[in-house]
Amino acid sequence: MRKIIFVLSFLYPLVSFSQPTYKAEIEKWRKEYKQAFIKEERSPLKGNDTAMLRFFDIDKRYSVTAKFNATPASQAFEMPTYSGKTKTFRQYGTAMFVINDTVITLSIYQNLKLLEDTAHKNHLFIPFTDATSYIETYAGGRYIDLETTDIKNGELVIDFNKCYNPYCAYAAGYNCPIPPVENRMDVAIKAGEKLYAGKHKE
Repeated sequence: MRKIIFVLSFLYPLVSFSQPTYKAEIEKWRKEYKQAFIKEERSPLKGNDTAMLRFFDIDKRYSVTAKFNATPASQAFEMPTYSGKTKTFRQYGTAMFVINDTVITLSIYQNLKLLEDTAHKNHLFIPFTDATSYIETYAGGRYIDLETTDIKNGELVIDFNKCYNPYCAYAAGYNCPIPPVENRMDVAIKAGEKLYAGKHKE
C-alpha cells in the first residue's frame, strides 16, 4: 500500500504541472493573436476592438493527435470565398482523429500562391465548421494554421484551442475561404475562438 501511495505521489504532481503549462501556452498564443491584429496593416480590428474577442475555456481534450495521410496526386482547385472571389488550393492530405467519441477526417489544404513565398511555403490550412457554428461561433467557420514540419512519423497534433475566426467575422471586404463540405463536422468543437462580441464593420 505504501508503495502505491509513493508512486501516486509522483504521478499527481505531473498531472498538476502539465495542465498549467499547457494553459500558459494557449494564453500566450491568444495574447500574440490579439497583438497581431494591432500590428497587421490590413486588420479589421484596431485598438480596443481586441477586447471584444471571445474564447472558449482552454480544454486540452481538444488538442488531438491525428493520423496523417498524404495526397500527393491531388489536383489544384478553386476554393470559393465569401466575397465571391476564389483562391487556388490543393489538398495536401487528410487527418483522422477521434474527438467527442467520434471519428473525424478533415482535409488539409495548401494555398498554391503561398508556395511562391519563402516565408510561407510550409503553411497548411484547415478551414472547418462544426455544431457550434451559427450558435456560439462564427457561421462562416473557423480556421487552423499548421506547418508541413508539424507532421512527424505520419502524425500531427491539431489543437482546436488555437482555431480562430476569419477576418470576415469582424468586417466586410475580405476574401475568406468557405470551408469545403468535407470539413463540415457534426460534432461541437467547444474550443478556440467564439463569436466576436463587437459590432460587425461594413
